[in-house]
Amino acid sequence: MKNSLLRAAFLFIFIIICSSASAQTSRMLLMDAGRLAVIKEKIQQHDATTLALVKALRKQADELLNKKPVSVTDKAFTPVSGDKHDYMSQAPYFWYDSTKPNGLPYMRKDGVRNPEINKITDHRCLNELDNACRILALAWFCTGEKKYAAKATALLHYWFINEATKMNPNLNYAQAIPGINNGRGIGIIETIALTGIADAVVLLKGANTLTEKDNNSIQQWYTQYLNWMLTSKNGNEEHAAKNNHGTWFYVQAIDFALFTGNNAKAKELIDEAKKRMDSQINKEGKMQLELDRTNGLGYSTFNLQAWFKVATLAQLTGTNLWQYVNQQGAGIRTALDWLTPYALGQKTWTYQQIGEYKKNNIYTLLLQAAVAYNDPKYTALAKQLDNEVDDTLIDLLYN
Repeated sequence: MKNSLLRAAFLFIFIIICSSASAQTSRMLLMDAGRLAVIKEKIQQHDATTLALVKALRKQADELLNKKPVSVTDKAFTPVSGDKHDYMSQAPYFWYDSTKPNGLPYMRKDGVRNPEINKITDHRCLNELDNACRILALAWFCTGEKKYAAKATALLHYWFINEATKMNPNLNYAQAIPGINNGRGIGIIETIALTGIADAVVLLKGANTLTEKDNNSIQQWYTQYLNWMLTSKNGNEEHAAKNNHGTWFYVQAIDFALFTGNNAKAKELIDEAKKRMDSQINKEGKMQLELDRTNGLGYSTFNLQAWFKVATLAQLTGTNLWQYVNQQGAGIRTALDWLTPYALGQKTWTYQQIGEYKKNNIYTLLLQAAVAYNDPKYTALAKQLDNEVDDTLIDLLYN
């Protein structure tokens, strides 16, 4: 009874800390507010495991205090628009074709990443920003030290607000294929990192390092980007994608709608997503469009990660996708149960998987499933991977 009262008290305090002028945007999105409250409770109780994780988190955050801000304007290349503020990247699975003049157009090798893409730094910089902001925001939340929140705020300023360095809210030039196009809708998958950044922004509200004007500027940027996603040619292409690209489009669009207070649009997109699940997951739990790829195990897990995030966001609108069963009689849990034995190596994978499979991806899903389905069997399965997964953020937020 005492622990229950403590937990309730810390949850109440956490909600107050994260409150802002706009009640619609004060809630956490993909991070679990209840879990964050438990972390605070365990810190207060001097729980050894939690304190060890916070110590590791603080070490990472301390290393980030000297991190140079990153921007899309850092790249050595300029998009065809002539504006370095426009994000750009090159398609990862397309290669120089030696049988063609100047190697153009590039040819596709599914699942084989061309290291040439690393010459354009926008995607790497965005991922770095996401990682840094989440670590710093959580370090502030766990320790109360504003230096971490201040650093995260400076990084956010540089990417979203500073006129000289901010990114234009579009992805017109993402995942271009040399000799074929200057950008594709498929490139929108590269802004998944913006969902983690949105949670960091919400968490940082309690630190008061972001001013109301800053918050409004960042939310306006997200509003503009969401509008671009929902109305542009590239956005419409990705919106219609039938495989994991379509699922990740929904993750982003729903997340950004909720972040900017557009609950009606979020609900509309969640209802659409249900129809996508109808076509993606068969009665056995297989996701055939992912199995057809050269890294079928990796892409099946990747698509399931997206569904977990859609279900997490859907909860904020009162929609339970965890238990939703599609026209095939299957749902998220069916897909997880089919995939898990292969991901853990308990069954032999009979489809293609030409790249290394990272088990930390299924590890996180199992930990989340244990909570979503109130089933300890998923915790037990995750424990089998304890020695193979070493990720402070995962263990702090999910374990």
